[in-house]
Amino acid sequence: MSDLNNMTAAESAATKAAIMNQVPGSEIEGQSPLHHADFASLAQQGPKTGGIHLREHKLLGHLTLRCNAENAEQLAAVERVLGVALPLQPLSSVESGNYSIRWMSPDEWLILVPGLETFEIETKFRDAMPGHYSLVNSSGGSTVLELSGDNAVTLLQKATSVDLHLNSFPVGKVVSTLFAKSTATIRRIDEQRFELVIRRSFSDYIWLWIQDASLEYGLVIEA
Repeated sequence: MSDLNNMTAAESAATKAAIMNQVPGSEIEGQSPLHHADFASLAQQGPKTGGIHLREHKLLGHLTLRCNAENAEQLAAVERVLGVALPLQPLSSVESGNYSIRWMSPDEWLILVPGLETFEIETKFRDAMPGHYSLVNSSGGSTVLELSGDNAVTLLQKATSVDLHLNSFPVGKVVSTLFAKSTATIRRIDEQRFELVIRRSFSDYIWLWIQDASLEYGLVIEA
């Protein structure tokens, strides 16, 4: 029997994968798509009260997982790696500590994790997941904005046709939708707080749009 036949499934997969840590270490300064906006200075010098509060959750790890939602072994492996089960209900999400998972389609999930843990989690998936699956690191292509405040819903209603009434869009619900002529994946965190996953290429446009759309309510930047 050849050495290849004696390999475990994980070892065999590792020999076929191009393994590379794409995330720089903590000694290298990472810059988000909105680095130039300098949210830290705006938060310090800008208004402290207003109807819209904006924060960027920058430099998170963005992992897109595709697997079989009916495969119990794969579901169990994901839960071992992340410490939380995949959300299987359409348009739902779960979170545990610094990890959050969004249902994107019947066989696709978006996982957000602390940026410096991304490669470690990729490695754990490679070792734990049986069968056919896909895990793609798209961290550099997106960023996350958090919108909150008394006028958060009203602001979002300017940008999307999604029904944001709490009965139709409860806490934890996720939708991918048109947003101010761009796109966003919106998750409701609580009654007046939302999380937007936006593409890097549209981040500056959306930042400028939010500034303009917030003029009548007052915009507070949070670091």
